[in-house]
Amino acid sequence: MDVRQWLVEQKWPWGSRAGLVAVSLVVMAVISAIDILSPPDVHLGPLLVVAPAFTASFGGPRLTGVIGLLAVLTLVAVGVLRGVLDTENLIVQIISIVVLSSLLVVFCQLRERHQGELSRARFVSETAQRVLLPPIPERAGPLRIASCYRAAEADTAIGGDLYALARTARSTRLIIGDVRGKGLSTLGTTAMLLGAFRAAAHRQAPLPELVAYLEGSVCWGLAQYNDTDIAEGDVGERFITAVVLDIPDDQQVVHLINCGHPPPLLLRPHQPAIALHVSQPAPPLGLGALTNTAYEAVTFPLGPEDLLLLYTDGIIEARDQAGAFYPLVERAPQWGGYDPDAFLNNLWRDLWSHAGRAPEDDIALIALRRDPAPTPPLAPD
Repeated sequence: MDVRQWLVEQKWPWGSRAGLVAVSLVVMAVISAIDILSPPDVHLGPLLVVAPAFTASFGGPRLTGVIGLLAVLTLVAVGVLRGVLDTENLIVQIISIVVLSSLLVVFCQLRERHQGELSRARFVSETAQRVLLPPIPERAGPLRIASCYRAAEADTAIGGDLYALARTARSTRLIIGDVRGKGLSTLGTTAMLLGAFRAAAHRQAPLPELVAYLEGSVCWGLAQYNDTDIAEGDVGERFITAVVLDIPDDQQVVHLINCGHPPPLLLRPHQPAIALHVSQPAPPLGLGALTNTAYEAVTFPLGPEDLLLLYTDGIIEARDQAGAFYPLVERAPQWGGYDPDAFLNNLWRDLWSHAGRAPEDDIALIALRRDPAPTPPLAPD
């Protein structure tokens, strides 16, 4: 923790910027008083540069320049009082403080420019996330849902993982996926798949037809990249792993098609996690045309006490200091009886404790639970 942060966190009056400026002025007063009272061969004037240096840690170029000017004037006043204003030593001290203060002002200007550019970049990143990956609603039909997204690249809010939700007349449809690669270079492919999903998922078409439509859209989009040479690297190796789900409102089941993605986890209170494996998973989206895939949905039970976790491989590939992967299947059941929001909060804290640092890959998580079925009223006697 730096000095400025420590001061601001105190409950003293100088926690504000005005108080911090007062600290700079007090420092100059103390240094000049000690300098005046010191023996003739002791010179503390150069220490006055501490005041503009401290001011530069919280102030802008103008405020830093003003404090630097006051430091110079204070040194001149000390020289007058000690009768050494015309000495070579004092002149060198004055020139030194002028140069250092000027450099601090330039530093403040560059810092403010960088902060402005960073703020604009963050605004663009957050806007792109809201457009491309809007928050999943907390409720959809009989489902309570929580979601979490963490991008691997610093100062970005979106990367190569994706998720989306769409409602039909009688069910909720979800997709979670991972574009090959990570970070901002995958945004074009992510936008392409999510646009196709949102355009088709709300229709009443069966789940295999929806996935076949997504496969066609991805193949078409990747072909466009190949023609225009937009995508970096080998376009032929571009693909998207994904799980597409359909959860009926009136049935306690989940239908899913897995396209080369880590299987969802079904969590029941006081039971081990159940990985929803399918016997013959489909190839990742973008590669299905190579095998003439016939998509087939697989059905699993999903009761009111069950919690379903959808995730990307960034969480299971997170390593600790010894290189061990995060044991999601072993850790997740301990929070299986929690609300989806509380479940994800506990899972994320445990992941951070395991890795001891920010994740090195994008991570997307969705946890959902079905509301208990309403109890029918008792028949009158």
